Amino acid sequence: MLFAGFPAKLWRERVVEHLGPDAVALFATDGPGTAGSNGWLVSGERTVTGQPIIAGDPHRFIEDPGVYQQIHLSCPEFDVVGLAVPGVPGIAHFGHAGPVAWAITNAMADYQDLYRERLRRTGAGVEALGPDGVWRRAARHTELVRVAGEEAVEVEVVETERGPVIAGGPEGLDDGTPLALSLRCPPRVTGDLGFSALLPLLRARRVADVDRALDAWAEPVNVVQAADTEGGLLHRVAGRVPVRSDANRLRPVPAWEPGHEWRGWHEPPRAGLTRDGIAVMANQRGPAAPLGVEFAPPHRAERITALLAGRKRWSAADMPAVHTDTHLASAGPLLDRLAALDGLTPQAAALRTRLLGWDRRMDAGSTAAAAYAAVRSAVVRRLAAEPVFAALATPPAYPEVLLPWLAPVPRIAFALEHLLRAPDLYGIDRTAVVRAALEEVAAEPPAGTWGDRHRLAPGGRCPTRPRRNPGCPATTTACCAPRPCPVSPTARRAARPPGTSGTWPTATPARGSCRSAPRACPAPRTTATSNPCGSPAGSPRWSPTSTSSRRKPMSDPKTDAYAARTAVHEESPEGFGTVRVLPLDPAADAEVVHGWVSQERAAFWGMTGLTRDQVEGIYAHMGTLDTHHAFLVVKDGEPVALFQTYEPSADRVGECYEVEAGDIGVHLLLAPAGEGGGRPGWTSALTGVLVKYVLLGLDRTRIVVDPDVRNAKAVARFLRQGFTAGPAVVLPEVDLPDVYLPEKKAQLAFLRRETAFPA
Repeated sequence: MLFAGFPAKLWRERVVEHLGPDAVALFATDGPGTAGSNGWLVSGERTVTGQPIIAGDPHRFIEDPGVYQQIHLSCPEFDVVGLAVPGVPGIAHFGHAGPVAWAITNAMADYQDLYRERLRRTGAGVEALGPDGVWRRAARHTELVRVAGEEAVEVEVVETERGPVIAGGPEGLDDGTPLALSLRCPPRVTGDLGFSALLPLLRARRVADVDRALDAWAEPVNVVQAADTEGGLLHRVAGRVPVRSDANRLRPVPAWEPGHEWRGWHEPPRAGLTRDGIAVMANQRGPAAPLGVEFAPPHRAERITALLAGRKRWSAADMPAVHTDTHLASAGPLLDRLAALDGLTPQAAALRTRLLGWDRRMDAGSTAAAAYAAVRSAVVRRLAAEPVFAALATPPAYPEVLLPWLAPVPRIAFALEHLLRAPDLYGIDRTAVVRAALEEVAAEPPAGTWGDRHRLAPGGRCPTRPRRNPGCPATTTACCAPRPCPVSPTARRAARPPGTSGTWPTATPARGSCRSAPRACPAPRTTATSNPCGSPAGSPRWSPTSTSSRRKPMSDPKTDAYAARTAVHEESPEGFGTVRVLPLDPAADAEVVHGWVSQERAAFWGMTGLTRDQVEGIYAHMGTLDTHHAFLVVKDGEPVALFQTYEPSADRVGECYEVEAGDIGVHLLLAPAGEGGGRPGWTSALTGVLVKYVLLGLDRTRIVVDPDVRNAKAVARFLRQGFTAGPAVVLPEVDLPDVYLPEKKAQLAFLRRETAFPA
């Protein structure tokens, strides 16, 4: 309920009361009750595969456990991977159903109304005055809320014809104000949560199916993007927004006056892609503009659009560069004010010169970003202390849960661009405010980098008060804005970073990726199929599952012990048989793997002296990593290879060569001759399948291998496969659970995608 930000109407009422109606526009920006999110759609004409890519990046309050759970729902009727909200059926926000994928951001629509109610208590109960001048009975009951370790609390619940009373009652508010507020919202009016959209979404096979399913969606009102493998694209608003007077949208309205009733529902708007084949959604004033009042500043949307326009062709592997961009476009107004200052002390002049030369990136290692944040915080504090804003500091006696929306310091921080650029600000000398803030920071410069000062506040809690921190505005695509906790100027806290970010290449989830904050109920890794998306819980990259392999097993389950396990890749090269790549189950596969690695022929694998339990422990440990993954390769139902992938930047090999974006490392151990192999060309065919999986399935641009220099057979095998020999290097020693692997001299070799799969 609070996610939609209806308490913003209470803030606007306070602003009008103390500053006049024109002041509302000054504070109209992405407010503390809402969370900024990014999302974009790139059409097939702009991708390396010819299929669309969808990316999502919801910035939410960070909670532990988090609100999103990586999940894989599979049955004969549908097979979908995505992000689910525990307790809510289906995959409503971010999903990939094979040939179609979808993602959302908050549309910033206004679909909840607050009514000022006149209530009276009678011998028969509670009555509310309606717009026709008639007192009508309100529904009333009591609820007992049991509190751990304390006395239970009895709550009176009153509901008028408009909706439940959320503040005040027949006796008014705690401070004696004769006021009650009721909340009207679509699900309470219609009795429909919109859950009828969820099963059709799981069954969706193309964009038209997603579109029809979302016609039943209720709230939150979202901007949705979808794409399918047939070229279908969708960019629309989904959810119920009532038709009513403009006054309802801005402030609480009197329930006893006519003209504030709901008169049906708006038709959800639709939008197309730009001429450049992209569509961006970042809570800006876009397709949902007719349905809302306040939207996020356009900076994030414009920045993402510019980044996407800077490259002709995109792949899923390229998208993290957009997700993690740290350019702060909102810094302009304050830097412009700094540039116009004169008469500064030498220290302040030096700090100004440094900030004007800053690249405006909020990088963790940037000391200039920390200095900018300190100046910005000082400006916000000084503006909030101006007498004209003093009356805003004492809100009415509303319930505590609503008060963060009424705190003037974060409101001023969110609206700083408007406040600095307005022609006049109630006579405030903003030049003097900015000069004083700059001198203050120059006299005591912040120590350390932006990363040192900008720390996560899990749960959105502010260290200086018990209630929820209103958060900070998402003004870079990567994180929330550079400003301190709104109450404590010394404790910089981020309550709303990107809780999850992901990329969906439409052709197959094989090339998708996801990064998550603390996860909700991570799936147990008891079997290879229990884990969402076939990868370790919380893995930053959803392991691939090709559409064909996820639909049906190609081996006879009566004779194939591995047929029931979900493959991340399946392929049947002509004349070779069916190859399936299965996520390794450390316990179930330990016997097979130990039998291979303990043989003398596998000496270069480095595990010949280990026990079965030690081998299982190593791969169980690997299953907890976000950067290393192990797979069992099965051909026609028989295990034939142990295959591992890893991020070179997170491995000892990354210390020995210059890692490029799109690199992926692999290790391959073939089963002993006779266990599925032995024919001429057999190894080449199997390796070809794995190369295709890594370069195309995972959408990587280069493979690196590091066989031991003494393993001449392995080196020769890779060179025959098209790899180019790199330098011979010494890999550092490494510790694993209960074992120690010494340093090794490795022969690096590389295979680029354009070499393996020339256009």
